[in-house]
Amino acid sequence: MTSTYLRSIKRAVTGSADTPLVFVCNFEAEDHWARGHVGLPALATAGLSPIVRSMEELGALLAGADDYLVLSRPLDPGYQAYLERLGFELPTVIVPECPAGSGTTTDAVLGSPDTLRRLAELGSAGALLAPMGTTDAEQKLADGAGLPLTVPDAATFERVNSKIYSRRAVERLGLRPVPGDCCETVAEFASVLARAGLPIVVKDAYGVSGRGLVVLDSPAKAARMLAMVQRRARRTGDARLSVVVEAWLPKQKDLNYQVTIAWDGAIGLDFVKRAITSDGVHQGHHDPADLTRAQRAEIEAAAQAVGRYLRGDGFAGVAGVDAIIGADGTVYPVLEINARFNMSTYQGGVCERFRRPGDLAIARHYPLTLAEPVSFTDVEALLGPVLAPGAAGQAVVTCFATVNAAAGPARSQFGGRLYTMFFAPDAAGVDALDAATAAALHTLQEQS
Repeated sequence: MTSTYLRSIKRAVTGSADTPLVFVCNFEAEDHWARGHVGLPALATAGLSPIVRSMEELGALLAGADDYLVLSRPLDPGYQAYLERLGFELPTVIVPECPAGSGTTTDAVLGSPDTLRRLAELGSAGALLAPMGTTDAEQKLADGAGLPLTVPDAATFERVNSKIYSRRAVERLGLRPVPGDCCETVAEFASVLARAGLPIVVKDAYGVSGRGLVVLDSPAKAARMLAMVQRRARRTGDARLSVVVEAWLPKQKDLNYQVTIAWDGAIGLDFVKRAITSDGVHQGHHDPADLTRAQRAEIEAAAQAVGRYLRGDGFAGVAGVDAIIGADGTVYPVLEINARFNMSTYQGGVCERFRRPGDLAIARHYPLTLAEPVSFTDVEALLGPVLAPGAAGQAVVTCFATVNAAAGPARSQFGGRLYTMFFAPDAAGVDALDAATAAALHTLQEQS
C-alpha cells in the first residue's frame, strides 16, 4: 500500500495522490548546478563518486508499487527479498541497457534507446518524471521521452538552490539570519574578510553535505584562502566568486525540516528533525528534534514563509531547510534552503511504517572497508537480531547498493557505506542497536 506520506507529495506536485511517478534519484544534482559558478579553489570535487550515485537506491523505500525507479544496476536479490518481507510494495525497477560507466544514471538512460522508448510509453500512459532535482540532463530526458516533469525546470532549480539565494531570501523575509555576507566577486570576498571576526565559515554557493565548506579560525588561514582566490583570479582573468561567509556560531543543535510546496500554493511542514553532523558533514538524523514550544512555532512560521517565497519564485516540490539552535536557545530558522529531495525525503515512508508512538527514529550510516563484494544475505546473517522487530526496537537497512559500489577488479580494498534507520522507545535502545550494528559490521570487515 502506498504510504500516506508519498500520497501527500504526489497530490502536491501532480494534483492526484494516484499519479504514477518515474523516480530518478540524481544525488549529483548540485555538481551540475555548480558548473557555471566559481567556488573556492581548494574545494574542487573529483567527479561523481560511485557511492554517491548508488544512493539512488534510497528511492526504493519512497516509491510505491505503481511507480518506477530508474537505477544503474538492479537491486541485490537478497535486499529486495528483505524489503518485501518488511512489507514494502516496491516500484518497478528500470535499468538502462547502456552502462552508466563513470557518468550518471540519467546519462545512461539518454544513451539507451530501449529504455527511452519504455519511458515514452509510460509518459503516454500518464506517468510523470520525479527527479531528486532537475538538471539539464533530467530536463533533456523529460523532453526526449515525452515524460513530463512533476517539478520545475533546471534553471529554476539552479537559481533557488544557491546558498546566496538562501541568504537573500532570509533578508527579504525578515527572518533572523546567521551574521554573514554574500560574495560574488574576489573584491567582495577580500572586503568581507578584512572586517569579519573569526572564526568564520566560508561556503561554496553549491556545496553540499560538508563539501565546499571551510572554517577559518585564524588570520593566517584567512590570508592563505584569500591569496589562493586572488592568485586564481589573476591566472584565469575571472574575478567571479560565489560563496557565503558566515559567523561560526556556538550552537545547541542542527536542525533539518522539510516543506512540501504544491503547485496550487498550499504549503505543508512535513517534519522537523535534529541533524547529526561531524565537522559540517551530515551523518544522520534524530527525530524528534526536542524543541521548545516557542522554538517549534518559530520553525513553523519560517517554513510557511520559505514555502511562499519559493512558490512565488516559480518553485514547487519538496524543499529541505537547514537551521540551527544557538547555544543560548536562539533559533536561526534558515541556514540554507535545499530545494530538492534530501536524505530525509526518502525516509518518510520508512518512519510511517516502523515508528511507533513515542519512538525515537535515528538515521545513521556506517563506513566500511572491504576486500571483496558481499551480498545482502551475508550482511543480514551478521546483523541477525538487530534487524528483527522487538520491544527494544529494530534497525532497517535503507540502502545496500552503497556497500559494494566502489568495488572493482583493480582494487584490493574499497570503501563502502551501509545506510540504516533505528526505531526504539528511548536513547538507550538506540544506543544498543547502534553498538550491535557496529560490532556486526566490524566482523564483516574482518571476514572480508
